[in-house]
Amino acid sequence: MRVVVTGGSGFIGRHTVERLSARGDEVSVVDLRPFGAQGVRCVVGDLRDRSVVDEAVERGVDAVVHLAAITSVLQSVNEPDAVFRTNVAGTEHLLERCRALGVGRFVFASTNAVVGDVGRSSIDESLLLHPLTPYGATKAAAEMLLSAYSSSYGMRTVALRFTNVYGAGMQTKDSVVARLMRAALSGGGIDVYGDGEQLRDYVYVTDAVSAIEHALALGSTATLTIGSGRSVSMNELHAIACEVTGVEIGKRHVPAKAGEMPAVVVSIAKARASGWAPAYSLEEGMAATWQDFRRTGG
Repeated sequence: MRVVVTGGSGFIGRHTVERLSARGDEVSVVDLRPFGAQGVRCVVGDLRDRSVVDEAVERGVDAVVHLAAITSVLQSVNEPDAVFRTNVAGTEHLLERCRALGVGRFVFASTNAVVGDVGRSSIDESLLLHPLTPYGATKAAAEMLLSAYSSSYGMRTVALRFTNVYGAGMQTKDSVVARLMRAALSGGGIDVYGDGEQLRDYVYVTDAVSAIEHALALGSTATLTIGSGRSVSMNELHAIACEVTGVEIGKRHVPAKAGEMPAVVVSIAKARASGWAPAYSLEEGMAATWQDFRRTGG
């Protein structure tokens, strides 16, 4: 299979390229940054530029895995137009190029932020879209584009609503797991917002990539929630990080951020029914992440 991975130079992207290449696919990357590995074709450029999309998605491509996006919620609040143009217009450019060339499969990295705040109720694919931030709105809009292109042109599109993806290779990320790992290496600490009882679901990057691989093989259009199916509080996550690292990581409680959701609890029943399931427990994934941080020095 010939596959184009957008955002292939990023955290999830590099894992995806490695997995697909290892199984024998011909993989190319389009990203703002060079991929930096021999044997992988990389088009460096912005998906808002149609000429970049045209160069990246060539005739004969079988599938596109679309991971590239601006994912910062804060940036989306401060610069909604820029985030819209990247996340929505960039997705439309890709879909239109796929339609023109007859590319039959399109896998999209979405988020449960398209649903908004449902308290501690379980989030699944049946809930109405109700994003609370411009970032969530751009992902919801992109999902609607996938639905339209699937219905109108017969393209098999799969939207994967990822929870918090973590794991080996996330040294440059500013997410909470990366901050915990860096604090364990340095002997420092982290800030915990509010009482630390807010719930989140964390999915290991290998499981996220297996979901992408699964989506490429699906015979029909779908929207699937991809997570571990287990939500833990920030306090629990901190305790697990201390256990797997063997370091008593410091923590300081600071005022909660305005508008932060109290819980993200997801159901992965639909993904399981389709044939995908996570393989890593949170403890196993955190331990593997710690070993990678120790190996690379953070």
